[in-house]
Amino acid sequence: MFSGLAMLGQGIATFLTFEGLFNIMWATLLGIAIGILPGLTATMGVALLVSLTYGMAPEQAILTLMCVYLGAIFGGTRTAILLNIPGTPASAATTLDGYPLAQQGRAGLAMGLATTASALGTLVGVIFLALLAPLLSEAALKFGSYEYFWLALFGVVISGQISGSDSPLKGYISGILGLLIAMVGMEALHAYQRFTFGMRELSGGINLIPAMVGAFGMAEILSQMKARNIIRLDPVNDRVIPKMGELFTHWRTIIRSGLIGTGVGIVPGVGEDVAAWTSYAAAKKLSKHPEEYGKGSHEGLIAAETGNNSVVSAAMIPTLTLAIPGSAAAAVLIAAMYIHGIKPGPMLMIENPLFVYQVVAMLLLATFANLFFGLSLTNLFNNIARIPQERLMAVIAVLCVVGSFAISQRMFDVWVMLGFGIFGFVLRELKFPIAPMVLGIVLGPLLDTNLRRGLGLSNGDLTPFFTRPISLVLFLIILLAVLMSIPAFGRMMSKIFRRPAKATGASKPFEGKE
Repeated sequence: MFSGLAMLGQGIATFLTFEGLFNIMWATLLGIAIGILPGLTATMGVALLVSLTYGMAPEQAILTLMCVYLGAIFGGTRTAILLNIPGTPASAATTLDGYPLAQQGRAGLAMGLATTASALGTLVGVIFLALLAPLLSEAALKFGSYEYFWLALFGVVISGQISGSDSPLKGYISGILGLLIAMVGMEALHAYQRFTFGMRELSGGINLIPAMVGAFGMAEILSQMKARNIIRLDPVNDRVIPKMGELFTHWRTIIRSGLIGTGVGIVPGVGEDVAAWTSYAAAKKLSKHPEEYGKGSHEGLIAAETGNNSVVSAAMIPTLTLAIPGSAAAAVLIAAMYIHGIKPGPMLMIENPLFVYQVVAMLLLATFANLFFGLSLTNLFNNIARIPQERLMAVIAVLCVVGSFAISQRMFDVWVMLGFGIFGFVLRELKFPIAPMVLGIVLGPLLDTNLRRGLGLSNGDLTPFFTRPISLVLFLIILLAVLMSIPAFGRMMSKIFRRPAKATGASKPFEGKE
């Protein structure tokens, strides 16, 4: 425990430098701006910024991306409250009570409550990250090649259920496409080139950054450039900073929503929007004044914002210890960590234990930055929402090209980015999520190498993949996750466990008919 506190203090001290504080400031402001602009998501913001952090020290690069991620989730509350348009999916529940408060002339108070509740929710998740991550990493040290294979497959399968598609099957297909893309190039065990079609540029595989920038950034440009988005906002003139009593009157709601968000964040692939709605529903059910919900309830606004922001910290628990994303943006963060030489997973606490506590420090500092900027720069952030989409997308297009070219100074990477942009646009139009494909590219080498290494150790026998205890548990979890995503299986299970009506002379049909 004391060693953990010492490493946490060391992690905080690492970023309390001019470089660290400067990165926190500009990245948090950028993240908030991304969250405010409708159409731009936290996942896209992190993906675009990966290429710009390529030359940074690893811990400073991840700090920057973490601040953008947290800032974007927080920034979505601005348009949710002022315009009834959630800047990110995580802010959808915030519109229910935030917008009615704005209509009542209390937009400043609504944003102040949302800002403070966001900070408190993140702090709840940070506490659980610091407590649970070392314990989970210690248990994961028993993993071998067989377990790593299932773990990589589990990450792809779970990410297939990340929000963004109307069917889990589309998520699975997207993840499998990522695995196929990862097979291109020279394989790790025997240095044999696969699927290069004689192209020398493909011998090293598909570069992750151009693929990711194209799939998120260029695809977004193709989706958004047609729309004209000029928004008119009135200045906020009422009180922004809430009183202590307005917050701590709802301390039970804050704790409950923080715990719900933490639980949702630990479960891979669920996301911030689910936590917000779940926290809001629980708060309304247990509230003394449920009739106020949807009409400007302070309690409802606090519940939604505490829930969705606690997910960000909690999502780092499976991300760091198992390399399984807790959210769509966490999938991109995993890719960024690999790019910067940090390998999340069971060995992280052995190879780089300080990094886990550095992530805790990053979240703490980013939370305080969000709190400061959110309470002090309200009207400045409102002006960001007035930027026309055409001008914004032109800037993003330049960043996509420069970021892809700057890594290896190859025009081939620019063509890769454009190709993935068109491919990503087609997938979006067909309602396929992009994050599973990116994670498939990241986890593909891990899955491929450990599958063949495990088969080598067992002389081609598949039995150890299913008989070793941890491997069997992971296999059953994957199987259950796939089956539960099939509507017919879900209906069959509901019929099996449905209770029949008690007999009263004559037989009666089952209760709860659909």
